[in-house]
Amino acid sequence: MIRAINPSIIYCQTKGFGEGSPFEKNLAFDMIAQAAGGLMSITGEEDGPPCKPGSTIGDTGTGMLMAITILGAYVRRMRTGQGEHLQLAMQDAILHYIRNAFTFMERTGKPAPRAGSKTVGGGNPPIGVYPCKGGGPNDYVYIYCSRANPEHWNRLLKVMGREDLLGDPMYDSPDARTQHREEVDAIVANWTRQHDKHEAMRLVSAATIPSGAVMDTMELANDTSFVDRGIRQVMHHPQVGDYTMSGWPVRFSGSTPPIKPAPMLGQHNAEVLADWLGIDEGKVGVLRKDAVIGG
Repeated sequence: MIRAINPSIIYCQTKGFGEGSPFEKNLAFDMIAQAAGGLMSITGEEDGPPCKPGSTIGDTGTGMLMAITILGAYVRRMRTGQGEHLQLAMQDAILHYIRNAFTFMERTGKPAPRAGSKTVGGGNPPIGVYPCKGGGPNDYVYIYCSRANPEHWNRLLKVMGREDLLGDPMYDSPDARTQHREEVDAIVANWTRQHDKHEAMRLVSAATIPSGAVMDTMELANDTSFVDRGIRQVMHHPQVGDYTMSGWPVRFSGSTPPIKPAPMLGQHNAEVLADWLGIDEGKVGVLRKDAVIGG
């Protein structure tokens, strides 16, 4: 019916479960999509229960897929005048984000497992978070020696001062290290515990080995480089006051878009009534006085 009125309209629908799904009428939030879409089944410790990731993949991830699709539909409309009816379910979006887990399933014939901080399937050690000096809840560094680059392991041995293990058949190949996973993890952890996570990351990264300190939200908020680069910006809110928040991270001509608060409830009532319905300021004042409208 809408297309009959305007054939060039781009009409979008986003919901928890897709049309034709047996759960089509079920309610959904971010965590429901993560559970029903398979993400929780591959998240958590190997011998632990399913776990919800901290990020809002179901909400934000679904929105990102739809936003990109709208842009594609808009470009096509500019070229052809053709509109589109776009539909996206949160559960379906999650399947897109865990496509590598399905690859593992197809290869092994088994459901993709949970692998803790490792990749689906476990990867080959060293891979994962290793404890660092300090002993706090986030005093860890992630180190990854890729199967595709055997030099990662050799470089790490040199960083750790364990040149004596270079060429050792027990650790020299990814398969050998997988067979001796606990020993490899113990060797790496013994070294990382001697350094704080930032120093461990610096030393390992300097040897061109993938690594990253586990940063908590306070550490990230205190890193002024995010504000300097416009990734986090000060929001000037009329009721809450000023506070710093993360904005849209994409740069346009070198700068991130400025952020501003959403309109307050009823803030633009007068403008809408005047522009859309032609109601003059006097009548708007009466409606406001009689509590018909706010703002």
